[in-house]
Amino acid sequence: FFRYRETFGLLFSFALAQNPLAFTSKLMESQMTDLIYTEKDLLQSLKEYIKAEETKLTTIKNWAEKLDELTQVSTSDPEGYLGHPVNAYKLMKRLNMEWQQLESLVLQDTSDGFIANLSLQRQRFPTDEDESGAALALMRLQDTYKLDSDSISRGNLPGVKYRTSLTVDDCFELGKTAYGESDYYHTALWMQQAIKQLDQGEESTVFKGEILDYLSYSVYKMGDYGRAVELTKRLIAIDPTHERAKTNLQYFESVLLEESQKRDKNHQEPEGEVASEDRVSIQPANYVFERDAYQALCRGEGIKMTIRRQKRLFCRYHTNQHPRLIFKPFKEEDEWDSPHIVRYYDVLSDEEIQKIKQLAKPRLARATVKNSVTGVLETASYRISQSAWLDDAEDPVIVRINQRIADITGLDVETAELLQVANYGVGGQYEPHFDFSRKEEPDAFRELGTGNRLATFLIYMSDVQAGGATVFPDFGAAVYPKKGTAVFWYNLLRSGEGDYRTRHAACPVLVGSKWVANKWIHERGQEFKRRCGLTEVD
Repeated sequence: FFRYRETFGLLFSFALAQNPLAFTSKLMESQMTDLIYTEKDLLQSLKEYIKAEETKLTTIKNWAEKLDELTQVSTSDPEGYLGHPVNAYKLMKRLNMEWQQLESLVLQDTSDGFIANLSLQRQRFPTDEDESGAALALMRLQDTYKLDSDSISRGNLPGVKYRTSLTVDDCFELGKTAYGESDYYHTALWMQQAIKQLDQGEESTVFKGEILDYLSYSVYKMGDYGRAVELTKRLIAIDPTHERAKTNLQYFESVLLEESQKRDKNHQEPEGEVASEDRVSIQPANYVFERDAYQALCRGEGIKMTIRRQKRLFCRYHTNQHPRLIFKPFKEEDEWDSPHIVRYYDVLSDEEIQKIKQLAKPRLARATVKNSVTGVLETASYRISQSAWLDDAEDPVIVRINQRIADITGLDVETAELLQVANYGVGGQYEPHFDFSRKEEPDAFRELGTGNRLATFLIYMSDVQAGGATVFPDFGAAVYPKKGTAVFWYNLLRSGEGDYRTRHAACPVLVGSKWVANKWIHERGQEFKRRCGLTEVD
């Protein structure tokens, strides 16, 4: 507004300067004629201002109408809405980028209230790091569950309640995020998707040449030199003035020729696309194998529950010979035979779950892990969740739950850790890990003075539409979340040695939100409740 008002004022001042007697009866006809044209210029400037303001207001109105419809859906079921990873990513992107663009658009607006409110609310907006994290989460889901870019972009995910799609601009931003991480594989996938949707006629603010620029360099880094040449030629055809593309084309062609000569010299046929050096894992082979096994289990592949094994699994009423459970036993179901993993039903009521969430939400923070070298707690890319710790003093419901865990397991929870509540949102995961401390971590729980983690009692506080299973890569088991149930296993053998078969992982949440509560029970206090075995392998 001020920019146009300034232009309007300058023109008006210029008119007065050229005609100092413009408002007197002595004005000559020729001077009046000049004023007519001056007024015409002023009117044209005014029309441009009005047109610009109308365009701006139309844009703002369309944005507001779209957002109004969106927020009605999202606020009716926030957890269900955010359970879709694309919704979560787009929320991050809107608040981090699009609202700032809107602010710039209306910055000259006379309504100071809106600007003041937006400035105030911006303090709660996600950062660039948050938006990048949501984008990387989408790519993590893409890899773990072998989803193609088009399915994600179209919102075709299993169990979705609020279907949504990605625009060309969204796909381009995802590709740029991957590029910033030197992840050329995902850069190529999302730039190709952006071009596909652009060629299908979707509108975009991104120039096709810019997408091809990222795509051509990414496929070059992946070793597909022929395709890099082809894409660069397409870029130059669209933008003949693109100097970097011309330079890249010469270089890509020279590399392609050099590779061709090497193959001819060695009498080798081309084997197709070469793996990118940037995609080669520096992790040990056993880590890569375990990760592949873990991801396969997350997809429901490689589960080793044979018919013979199934015959060893039973359901029963569990009393543990405890007076309280004799009158009200728990339903117990075997999930696995060896190591023995059991599930208990109706451990928490809906009211108790809501209360626990209510207590935990204000203090949820990014979950940490202990560095095995330094012993310092730190965040890690392999554990993406938020957690909080609740003790008995928080609320009587915590006391009841801890007592219930003691009744079910027959173990002493006085030396157990506090109840940990964790929330896994979009892409939330915890890669394969042990709950107990190994021999190379002798000081892991020394400050607690309660010994090692003897057992894990894991309570599921939500259903998950897709993904989010607890998997055990060592023996091929997968346990799926069921609201109100709990699974229990021993981390240590009766000899006190760690049971290395219990290495487990929390699969990424594909659709939904996963809430769990953990109770880690330690050795101290269990001497007469779980007696030692006679051999090292007991």
